[in-house]
Amino acid sequence: MVIMQGVKKVKASKARKKSNVIKRSIGERIFDVLNYTFMVFLAFIMLYPFWEMVVVSISPAVEASRIGLKIIPRGFTLEAYQQLFKSKLIGYGYYNTIMRTVIGTAMSVVLCFMTAYPLAKRDLPFRGIITTIIVIPMFFTGGLVPDFLLINDLGLYDTLWALILPMLLSTYNILVMRNFIMSIPESLEESALVDGANFFTILFRIIIPLSKPILATVALWVAVKHWNAWFDAHIYTRSNKRVVLQLILRRVLIDHNNAEVTDTLQGDEGVITKTVEAATVIVAIGPIIAVYPFLQKYFVKGVMVGSVKG
Repeated sequence: MVIMQGVKKVKASKARKKSNVIKRSIGERIFDVLNYTFMVFLAFIMLYPFWEMVVVSISPAVEASRIGLKIIPRGFTLEAYQQLFKSKLIGYGYYNTIMRTVIGTAMSVVLCFMTAYPLAKRDLPFRGIITTIIVIPMFFTGGLVPDFLLINDLGLYDTLWALILPMLLSTYNILVMRNFIMSIPESLEESALVDGANFFTILFRIIIPLSKPILATVALWVAVKHWNAWFDAHIYTRSNKRVVLQLILRRVLIDHNNAEVTDTLQGDEGVITKTVEAATVIVAIGPIIAVYPFLQKYFVKGVMVGSVKG
C-alpha cells in the first residue's frame, strides 16, 4: 500500500507540473521565431563593420580592394600592421592616448566623487544653490574661442594637460554619483558614528566600497570619452609628439594629403592602402573594446541606481 501511495504521489506531481506548463499558441511561436531572427540580423549588422575591418586589415591589398562582403579573409598577411607600427606617429599616439586616458580618468573620477559626496548630504548649507551653479554649465558654455584663449593664456597649449584638465569635471557624472550616494542608507553612517568611526573612516570603509558600481560606470564613461576624443587634440596641440590615436585615424581616413601621414604610411604606389586604413581602425579602437567587458558587470547596476534616486 505504501508503494502504491508513493507511485500515486509521483504521478500527481507530474500531472501538476504538466498543468503548470503554459501551452504556447502557433502565433506566439511564430512571433518568437521572427523576434529571434530580427535580433540575430540586428547583431549581424552591428558586428559586421568591425569584423570587416579585421578581415581587411589581415588581407592582401589586392583582395582588400575588391568590392563585396568580406566575411572570410582571402589570404593572410600582417604587412599593414608592420607598416603601421613602423611610423613614429603610432608610438606617440599610443603614449599620449594612454596617458590622457589613465590620468584623466583617475583624476576625473576622484574629483567628481569629491564634489558629489558633499552634495549628497541633505544638511549641506546652500545645497540647492551650489547644485544650481554646478548644473548651469550643462546648458551654457563659453564656446571654443574663450576656451582656446584660456588654454593659451595658462601656458597649456601643445601640452598633454590641455587634453586632460578641461574634461576633469562633468556635471552629469557629478549628478549621477550624487544620486547613487543618496541611495545608500544614512543608518549605515549613523551606526558607524555610534561605534566610534570618524568621517574619513566612514568615507573610505563604507561609502567608497559601496560606490564601486557607480565609480566603475563613470570611469568607463570618462575613459571612452578620452580614448575617442580627437577634436581637442586637433585644436590644442601642434607637434606630432602630442598627437593622439583618434587624430591619426582621422588623418588616415579623411586627410590623405597630410604629408605627416602619407610619408610614413603610404605604400609602394604612394597611397595609403585599404589594409592600412583598416589596421589603423583596429589599433585605435581595439584596446578600449578589450577593457569594456571587465567593467560591464558594474555598468547596468551603476546606471540604474544612480539615475532613479534623487
